[in-house]
Amino acid sequence: GELFIKDVNPEDIRMIRLVYSRLGIEIRFTEDGIIVPADQKREIIPDFHGATMKIDDSPWPGFPADMTSVALVTATQCKGTVLIHEKMFESRLYFVDNIISMGAQIVLCDPHRALVIGKSKLYGQKVASPDIRAGMAMIIAALCAEGTTLIYNIGQIDRGFQNIDTRLKSIGADIVRLDE
Repeated sequence: GELFIKDVNPEDIRMIRLVYSRLGIEIRFTEDGIIVPADQKREIIPDFHGATMKIDDSPWPGFPADMTSVALVTATQCKGTVLIHEKMFESRLYFVDNIISMGAQIVLCDPHRALVIGKSKLYGQKVASPDIRAGMAMIIAALCAEGTTLIYNIGQIDRGFQNIDTRLKSIGADIVRLDE
């Protein structure tokens, strides 16, 4: 369904909004927050002359490195092809094998680049979170997947997203925390 997030400064998410609009996902600003409408088109808009869209991270005011993993998973649910280029940090894309095991069509070109070919149907799997950002991306993939996904090493996710299961349940997610 539609999602409303309050107290968002439009300038703080300018690049996120731009990248997501190129993925076919609209984000609308209101006086007191943002709205992400339901039933989005989710079709990737190619670069000039039909070239593959590229998402790369960069320091402020560029696209945040912390969003690269989430953008990669989001791209799996969009029709088209996108190249994800993680320029700022080493080893941030090493979680991609987990998303591939769930059914995503992703080519890991090298430690910094992954080519995502969407739209992929994802299926539940047993995966382990290597870090905070990848863990959040795997939660998003799990929510998109058919069937049950078990994510191990959730302490990594908890370090950055306290009570994420409760917060996601509050907006309708089917998520359960199990004792490790």
